[in-house]
Formats: sequence, C-alpha cells, structure tokens
Amino acid sequence: MKPLDPRLLRYSAAARGYLVVTVGLGLAATGLILIQAGLLAHVLASAATGTGGTVLASTLVALLAVLLARAAASYGGEATALRAAAVVKSQLRRRLTEHALRLGPSWLARHRPQNPQMSGEVTTLATRGLDGLDAYFARYLPQLVLAGLVPVAVLIRVGFADWISCLVIGVTLPLIPVFAILVGRHTKATTQRQWRLLARLGGHFLDVVEGLPTLKLFGRAKPQAEVIGKVTEEYRAATMSSLRVAFLSGFVLELAAALATALVAVEVGLRLLAGHMSYQTALLVLLLTPEAYLPLRAVGAQFHASTEGAAAARDVFAILDTPVPAAATGSVPGRPQASAADHSVSLREDAIMLSGVTLTYPGRDGDALSGVNLVIRPGDQITLTGPSGAGKSSLLALLLRFAQPTGGRIEIGGTDLASIPVGEWRRQISWVPQQPYLFTASVADNIALGDPAASREAIARAARAAGAAEFIDSLPRGYATEVGERGLRLSSGQRQQIALARAFLRDAPLLLLDEPTAHLDAVRARQLDMVIAALMADRTVIQVTHGQTQARDVGRVFALEAGRLRQTPRRPQMPPAPDLVAVRS
Repeated sequence: MKPLDPRLLRYSAAARGYLVVTVGLGLAATGLILIQAGLLAHVLASAATGTGGTVLASTLVALLAVLLARAAASYGGEATALRAAAVVKSQLRRRLTEHALRLGPSWLARHRPQNPQMSGEVTTLATRGLDGLDAYFARYLPQLVLAGLVPVAVLIRVGFADWISCLVIGVTLPLIPVFAILVGRHTKATTQRQWRLLARLGGHFLDVVEGLPTLKLFGRAKPQAEVIGKVTEEYRAATMSSLRVAFLSGFVLELAAALATALVAVEVGLRLLAGHMSYQTALLVLLLTPEAYLPLRAVGAQFHASTEGAAAARDVFAILDTPVPAAATGSVPGRPQASAADHSVSLREDAIMLSGVTLTYPGRDGDALSGVNLVIRPGDQITLTGPSGAGKSSLLALLLRFAQPTGGRIEIGGTDLASIPVGEWRRQISWVPQQPYLFTASVADNIALGDPAASREAIARAARAAGAAEFIDSLPRGYATEVGERGLRLSSGQRQQIALARAFLRDAPLLLLDEPTAHLDAVRARQLDMVIAALMADRTVIQVTHGQTQARDVGRVFALEAGRLRQTPRRPQMPPAPDLVAVRS
C-alpha cells in the first residue's frame, strides 16, 4: 500500500480544507515540541545548578502553557482529521451508489457467476469497509504528516546544538522506515486476505439471511451455518495473523528506536563526562532524540490500523473506474452527449423499431439475441414466449437500457435509442421483473415508488386493480404495514401483486411485464390478464411468459428460440371483463 493514496484526495475534494488544517496543526505541534524540549532542558539545568529561582518559575509556567497548547493541537488535528474522514466516506459512498446505479443490474449479473455474493460484498464495502477510513484519516494521516516534519525539525535543532549527535541521529533515523517497509510488504498480503474474507463473510451472511425461510423449508439451514462457521474461522485466523504482524512490527520499530536512542545517549554521556558538552545541551539532545524517532514508530503502528480502510477504498476505486456502458449514459460512441431537448420522443405516439438487433454478453459464448426485427407501435399488446435462456429477458434489458445492442439498431420515431437521454427514456416505462424488489418500508410507500406524490386513494385504486387490496386490508396496519427487507414478510404472489400495483400507479405509456403471473394461481392469473387488458388498452404492453399456453388472448404473440424471434399465430381475442373497465376511472 502507498503511504498516501492520491486517489483518496482526488475523490474527496471537500475534505481538503480539513486536511490543510490537520497539516497546519501538525506544523504547530512540531514547533511546540522544539519549544518544549528547550524549556524543559533549561528548567532541569537551572534546577541542577540551583540558580535563577524567579526565572525558573516563569519557565515552568511557559512550559505548562506549551504542554497545553501541544495537547490542544493534537486534539484539534485528530478532530479535523475525523471530520475529513466523515466527508470522504460520505462522498465515496455517494459516488459508489451513483456509479453502481449507472452500471446497472447487468454489471452485477456479469459478476455473479464468478462471485455469487457480489451484491453482499458491495454492501459490506460501502458500510463496514469504508468505516475503516476513520483510522486512516484520524490517526495514520496526522502521524504521516508529523513523520515528515518532526524528524527534519529535530535534526535541524540538534544540528545547531551539537553536530555530532545530529550526525548519529541522521544515520540511524532511516533504519525505522526501512524496517517498516520490510514488515509492511508482508502486512499488505495478510490485510488484503483479511478484507477479502470479511467481504465474503458479509456477502454470504446477507444471502443466507435473505434466503433463510427457503433454507429452513428444504432442511439446508444447518449446512449453511457450517459454511458460515468455516468462513468465520478463516476470518478469525486471518485477523489473528494480521495482529501478529502488527505486534511484530511494533516490536521491531521499538527495538530499532531504542537502540538508536541508546547510541546517542552513550556518545552524549561520554562527551559530557569529558567536559566537551554543556549540561543543558546534553539535556536538549537527549530530550529531542526520542521525539525524532517517535513519529516514525507511530506511523508504522497506525499503518496497520489503517490498512483495512485503505484496502476497502481500493476496491471502491476499482468499481468507480469501471466504465459505464453507453446504454446507461445515453451516448453514442463518436458523437457528443445528447440532451433532452435534442431528441424528445413520446412512446404514446412514436413506434419502436428493432432492426437486425444482436446482443452478446461479454465473456459468454453465443448471442443472447440474434438478428431480431420487431416493430412495436403505440398501443400494441405483445407477448413474448420461449424457454429459459431463449433471450426474453435480454430483449427487455435492451428496452430498459440495461444493455446495449452489439449489432443492429433500435429506433424510436426515427431516432436512435442510444442518443436519447436515459432519464427521459425510462420515465416513460413501467417494469415488473420476475422477482420484484420491495424496500423496508410500508406497503403504500412501495406501491408509490414510481409516483411518490400519489394520493392514498390512487394507491388503493392501483392495489385493487392488481388484486392486492384484499390481503393488504388484512395486514395489521393495512397500507402502513412494513413489508420487511425485500418484502420477506409477504408471499411471492403478494410481492408480485404489489409490484404490479406499483406499475399500474405509474402513468407510463410502455409497460414491461416479465412473468407477471408466475407466482399466482390459475384463477388469479386469469383475473390479472383481464385487468391488464382493461387498464392498459391505450398503452403499449410487452409481456414475457414461459410458454405459448400462458400467452395472453390479446395482441401479437412472438416466440424466442436461441435468441431468434418469430411470430406465432394469433390466438382468439377475449374482450375485457365489463366490471374491470370501471377500475380505470
């Protein structure tokens, strides 16, 4: 690890003021150390000779003032450094969240095959990992500043008092950082292993807690507990190894500093006995010599305390350095960034045209989609069928701008989709995925996610349309009931109905449904199809189903096989139920 990672400063511009104050207080502390040593040497020399009682009293008062000022400078430096750490952590967490959102779910999905706990590791990284920066900024960084200032100042001051002692200190001083570097190379490997195990433990534990009901149901809770126990033991061993290295480095640095100080004390004592040095000068040299080595020893010790936070910051930088796909930025390679005013499209009026669209995921063999041609007109009711892996979700990912075509072109009203700002595009879309995400909030808040300003009446109307009103009314607090993390207090079908209510509430001209009836029984699934036909008659609906038998009775039906799209014969159209038409009003 570098002594000072410049990326931490580059990503934390707002903290530079605090860091400047920390450096300034470090300079003040350096000057106070020199003044303190001079005053203390004068007090001891005067007391030994028994001269200057009045002067001695004033010197003691000045020494007390210096000690108080030094304590204040030390406290102020740590306080401002902690404030800098808080600012840096806030900025990095915000940047990490924003960048992860821009990377989108496709980025996370590409990393899951190599790392199934990827989402848990990102969570651990943004919480426990970045908290380790407190030690980096509050203790390591101030000590690093003092380590660069105090030894130089001490050498200059001792050089004016006794050049021989200055030479001895100057020769032995580099031994401290040399030993620190040698030990630090081993520390880097052990700390990185410790952090990887912590991230792995956090990610796996998060997945186990989220899937605990399923594990209990299938009797697999005990094996997962054993896995967590094994990872915990590995983390314990790595932590103890890191502590052993830290204690060893502290011993090595203390031993080197003690030997160097003893060498200076011996040569000063011999010259003092021979009468070649005054008593006050000898005291000054002996008082300043430990101060020259102390910051270097302290920075070596604080280095180990800060490595976890620095390792987490490096992982954050690796994510921040990941380029955002053009599909998520609304930019076309070789063209300037588009603005909302440049390309304004309306999915209520403009058709979506896919021409020879091909999609290939990085690192995967074969095309997820191959030569897809499709025209989606406003008000179309389209059903996509096909087996798992046929490319249905990939087609929705293209329309959601989670992925970008590797071949072909997608146009809306003659405008390239890649040139339309992502925010403007997604504001016209409602999406219900296979496994909708519910936040730790009330039922009403989860339904109103797409329209936070919606009234309670509109929320209840959307819930009734999705068939969720009955079970919501039976909850302890109705629409104010907390659903728990990921909605684990609800069944799969209930979570799906809340997600559908969320989509119905949002007045979006394009509705994308990915297996909306997968968790519902046959009766409720049939009712939901009629609701969709009634509520979305004037909107564009693209619904993904698993097989032809699950296809809706309205609109066009397309089948996807190995990434290739073909239209299937249209099924007889069934009119919407009369009692459901009134729901729209």
